[in-house]
Amino acid sequence: MSNIATKVKDCIEKSSWIRRMFEEGAALREQYGDDKVFDFTLGNPTMEPPAELKRELKRLADSPIPGMHRYMNNAGYEETRAAVAEVIAETCSRPVKAEHVVMSCGAGAAMNITLKTILNPGDEVIILTPFFVEYKFYIDNQGGVPVAVATGEDFQPDLAAIETAITAKTRAIIINSPNNPTGVIYPKSTLMELGALLKRKERQTGRALTVISDEPYARICFEGSVANIFDCVENSVIVTSHSKDLALPGERIGYLAANPSMPEVELFIQGAIFCNRVLGFVNAPALMQRLVTGLQRCSVDIEQYRKKRDRLYAHLTGLGFKMVKPGGGFYLFPQSPLEDEMEFIRIAQKYLILLVPGSGFGAPGYFRIAYCVEDDMIERSLEAWGKLAAEIGLK
Repeated sequence: MSNIATKVKDCIEKSSWIRRMFEEGAALREQYGDDKVFDFTLGNPTMEPPAELKRELKRLADSPIPGMHRYMNNAGYEETRAAVAEVIAETCSRPVKAEHVVMSCGAGAAMNITLKTILNPGDEVIILTPFFVEYKFYIDNQGGVPVAVATGEDFQPDLAAIETAITAKTRAIIINSPNNPTGVIYPKSTLMELGALLKRKERQTGRALTVISDEPYARICFEGSVANIFDCVENSVIVTSHSKDLALPGERIGYLAANPSMPEVELFIQGAIFCNRVLGFVNAPALMQRLVTGLQRCSVDIEQYRKKRDRLYAHLTGLGFKMVKPGGGFYLFPQSPLEDEMEFIRIAQKYLILLVPGSGFGAPGYFRIAYCVEDDMIERSLEAWGKLAAEIGLK
């Protein structure tokens, strides 16, 4: 006899590696102490939010706006949506306005809202491997079917493979640039080709094909910038959060924005507002909306992340690890020096290095390193990385 749904039990088992990594890390910390364990598992930024946010928070605390904690329109405050739209419009040629934006409880909520708005039961959603671990669960939440499509050796989208994967049931494709876990950025030329491909397939199938661009790392770019999907794909939605660029992961503040050129865009927004409510999010946190309204052009110091990337990338490639150099984000995604990446991860734990297996991202044979950690921990870990490389026979 069980009081948990079979489906949820199955999902827990499928994501059990997350629980195992957490439990093993906790056990190592208890045994050796926090300062002896090198935990590269979580994309949980150690940076503090920008000073502008702290000043605005203090101003609101000292001079609260009457009614500032009450309900508002489920889409969010008009002034917040307008501020978001203004910044998006600066990077594309589309007339993005407040009415194209819905504030959300982070990017996860925005993704679920978007999927619920567009999916009928059994509709397929293409995801590109390696992918963020929750995508499959989000798609399943809203009655869809995930279809994983491999990327190239450089982790760039394989347009031929995407075209082959599109069927009469395909409804959407999720892209993530800079990507979690690889850090690669998709060039505008590729996104333009994707837009042309989807237009052609829409004519063939008679079904709208929506690109959902998941962009929480979009401002954390080290080479160039992330192309605005609105100029590349007519039928597109941006979902994102301020978890990374403003270092606010625990505050759950983000948004979705619809391309003004999307067919029936007003109806899509109406659907998204309805889904925001009935999924139980109701509205994005009122205080956080007030805070981020004036901070749409602010971010943490991106150069600090570049330095972390460069330090670890140079050291690890010098030891013989092979990887694509990330163009942004928080992560390195090296090839496992051993055929079985779980065996490699177990050996790494001997040196108190905690890593995430590539299998969890749909890419066995790799492992993920989250370098959004304190510089001191990176420096202290370098000797352990050297010992690990020596044991497994690298340079």
